[in-house]
Amino acid sequence: MYSSCWRSGAVSTVSRIPLFRPVVREEAVKAVGQVLRSGWLGTGPRTREFEEAFAAHAGAPRCVATSSCTAALQLALRVLDLPPGAEVVTTPLTFVASNQVILQEGLRPVFADVDPTTGNLDPASVSERLGGRAGAILLVHYGGYPCDLKTLYRLGREHGVPVVEDCAHACGASYQGRRIGSHGELHAFSFHAVKNLPAGDGGALTVRSEQLGARLRRLRWFGISADTFERGEGRGYRWDYDVSEVGLKCAMNDVQAAIALAQLAFLDVDNARRGEIAARYRAGLERVPGIELLRSEPDRTSSNHLFCVLAGRRNELVDRLTERGVDVGVHYRPSYCYSMFPGEPLPGVEAFWRRAISLPMHVALTDEQVDEVVAIVREGW
Repeated sequence: MYSSCWRSGAVSTVSRIPLFRPVVREEAVKAVGQVLRSGWLGTGPRTREFEEAFAAHAGAPRCVATSSCTAALQLALRVLDLPPGAEVVTTPLTFVASNQVILQEGLRPVFADVDPTTGNLDPASVSERLGGRAGAILLVHYGGYPCDLKTLYRLGREHGVPVVEDCAHACGASYQGRRIGSHGELHAFSFHAVKNLPAGDGGALTVRSEQLGARLRRLRWFGISADTFERGEGRGYRWDYDVSEVGLKCAMNDVQAAIALAQLAFLDVDNARRGEIAARYRAGLERVPGIELLRSEPDRTSSNHLFCVLAGRRNELVDRLTERGVDVGVHYRPSYCYSMFPGEPLPGVEAFWRRAISLPMHVALTDEQVDEVVAIVREGW
């Protein structure tokens, strides 16, 4: 098992410039108060309202709101009805939740390499791994920058395997003129506290099929044919229902939905600000020795959830920025570095993650703070 993965030994001072900082609008605070006074806190009218609004924003026919993106991914794999042990071709360059759900569903993750200039799955490496036991492709839009969807979906069609999109970073991103969440059948989103649409937590699946959407709604609530709110609508509470299959307890509640719905109104504005921050970083770091900026194609727009650069002597740069009160991250230590996942080092992943450093990126970041980070990097390390 591969385990020689770096841990920083730097001792952080109190951070003056945090890596992430959620911004919650007053509209969200008021919306939560309304829900708390309404007498209905569980999955109900605000959840439905959010599902409709988010589906419209993503350009998808429907949305199923969940308690987290992890739950959304698990439900997505569940409804594929894959045989036990089927292979899911995916990336090791992601948060472990993306690959833990594969194991939770009794499936086997097979790690493909990434393009070391973007951090996204390399379609050629995916193609090599789509053998006889392949059941699905699970892609991750690294940092909010869309994958090569045209090629990956073509590979899925050619090999007869479905594609699931992990869009945890990509809320509001677009590919070839269409929002992420509208290209395929199953797209999982995150509304975790530090994501582009911060609601404290929560997730969602955007889906095309009405039949699949109905099944996902059952599965998020124990497989029950109608949730509590549905059984209480109209003519009093109805206790009778059917349970057709084993499900989970992972529905979004109306408190989460109220926050997410209020925050959704600001998503495009917030992502535009993230774009400005990313452009400022790029302008300041473009020709800095030892720094490589990630590649960007004109046919896609990143949500800029992360701003990652590749740095020679990365660990020294991490320590220098930390000592100067700047929070940074490394996204991500590959899944094959952890003992629970099988897999050998992949050249693209190694070339990327051993140089990767995530600089502060959030809408509370000021131009002056961006310039300060750039100045520290430009001083050398």
